[in-house]
Parts: sequence; structure tokens; C-alpha cells
Amino acid sequence: MHSVMERVPPTPGSAHTGRGGTLFVNGAFPRRRALLIGLAALFGFALTVVWSYEFVDRTIGANVAGTLLGHDAATASLGSSFLGIAFALATGVGGTFTACNVAVFSAMAPLAGRMDSRRSRLGRLVKPLGCLAAGSVAVSAAYGVVVALVGTGMPQFQLGSSGHGGFSPSTIQAMVTFGVIGAAMVCLGLASLGLVRDPLAGLASRFPNAPLVVMGVLLGGFLVGRPYPLFRRLFHDAAESGNVLYGASAFALQAVGNLVIMSVLFVLLTLLAGRRLGSWLTARPSRASAAIAAAFIGAGVFMILYWDVRMLAMRDLIWYPLAPWA
Repeated sequence: MHSVMERVPPTPGSAHTGRGGTLFVNGAFPRRRALLIGLAALFGFALTVVWSYEFVDRTIGANVAGTLLGHDAATASLGSSFLGIAFALATGVGGTFTACNVAVFSAMAPLAGRMDSRRSRLGRLVKPLGCLAAGSVAVSAAYGVVVALVGTGMPQFQLGSSGHGGFSPSTIQAMVTFGVIGAAMVCLGLASLGLVRDPLAGLASRFPNAPLVVMGVLLGGFLVGRPYPLFRRLFHDAAESGNVLYGASAFALQAVGNLVIMSVLFVLLTLLAGRRLGSWLTARPSRASAAIAAAFIGAGVFMILYWDVRMLAMRDLIWYPLAPWA
């Protein structure tokens, strides 16, 4: 009986890159890949069944943001750029566990895959986290500029207008954005298993840290479709201000806030168990492939099912299983 984590030869058309592979695809593929995909997809599906956006958005998100601000975030004043910037960072941290951002934790798998058997120092963690943040901040800041320039013409100002199938323009934007990002994550997960070609192989051959920047770009894209109520307040404030510097800064800090908790957990994991985890991963590289694939596929399936399929059920267009509290 072969182990689930044993290396298997690359399949025809797979992204075999050997020991010199990319961050997401190291060329050591686990056996029983179908089982791994099924379990990861099942986890993503189960999460959509039990997910309660009201509990996460209000009980967790609003309370965390309110604690950081020192008062109720829902009624916080955004009368100045300074207050808006503080609100952006606080609500970014508070919105970490919302359905439009929770997939950020999938980034921990490729980051952990960089560990080796030597004890990691704090300084060595800055570069990968910086690459991740760079991609996220670049997309978020650019979107903030667009919001400030377009202003009230953005779909987020048309919440009450129903388009096709009773969906508002902002809802359609969220469905498209998260559906595309979810599909990209599933593709990266399948590439990690050698089932499809690595879409980042050519770029990573010239820029080894490019996969982390691309991952950051995907995470930054969360803001493009984000319907989180507290972010909507920031969005409206930036759009109505018409100030591109404020829009870029506020959205960039929102993105940074989204990464804070994940980054802290990764640093703690590295400092407390980095040596043992690194040794375990390097002893059999297929373990890193399995972890990365499971994280990407689970997160991608969650985003597609939650933001596209479950959204149809919320409009009574289809049936979808939901827990009583969801």
C-alpha cells in the first residue's frame, strides 16, 4: 500500500518542475490526489453550509473593529482623512474572518512551504510576507483610486437597484469577482498536484517570489467585490471625497488590516514550531504540495459555492443545504 504522501511521476501535461520548481509547484506530487481533492472540496462545501454571515460580520467583525477604534464602528465618524485611515485599518483587521476575506488563510500553506529544517529568524519572515502584502496593496490602492475618480457611479451605490434575476449591480460584481478568484485558487491547487500546468512557471523562473506577489494580487482582489457593511461605509466615504490619495491610502490600509491576523499566526507558527515543521516538510516534499493544494482547493471551492451557488439559493432560485443558524 503506497503512502498518500509518496512522490509520483508527473502525468502527461503536468507541471513537473523537479527540485527547482516554483513556490506552488515543487514537482513532488502526493499519491491519492483524487482523495485529497475530494476532502479539500468537501471541507470548502461544508464551510458554506454552516457559515453564518450575520454572526461573522456583526458579532466578530464589528466587535473587533469597535474594540480597535474604541467605539462602535457602525456609527464611527469619518469626518477627516485621518479618521478614515484609522477606520480602514481597524475594519480591515475586524473583517479578517468575513466570507469575503477568510480565504486569506490559504496563503499560510505556501508560506509554510518555504520553511526549512533550520530555525527561522524573524527577519527571514519579512520578505515573503512583504511580497504577499505588495501584491495585495497594489491592487487595493489602484481600486481605491478608481473609486475616488468614478465616485457615486460605482455599482456599490446601486444596492437597491435590481438587475438580472433580482440581483443588484453590487451583488453581481461580488459574484463575478469572488467566482473568478475562487477558480484561480482551484487552478493553483490542481497545479500543485501536477494535474494542470503551472500558470506561474514562466514568471517564477525569472522572479522566484512572483507566486507570492500573485497570491497577494488575488487577496487584494477581495476588496473589488467586498460587500462587507463596514467596508461599504469606507467605500462610500472614499467615493464621495473624490480624493485619489485618500482612496488609495484607505484601501491599501484595509488590505493590510486583512493580512494582519494571518501574518501574526504565521510568525507565531514559524517561531514556535518552524524547525520541526520545516524538517517534516523537507523530509518529504510531497507533503508541502499536499498542504498547498488542500488550502487552495478548499478556499477556492468555498468562494465559488458561497458567492455564486449559495447566492442563487438566497434568491430562492435553487435549493442549497444550509445549517439552521446560517
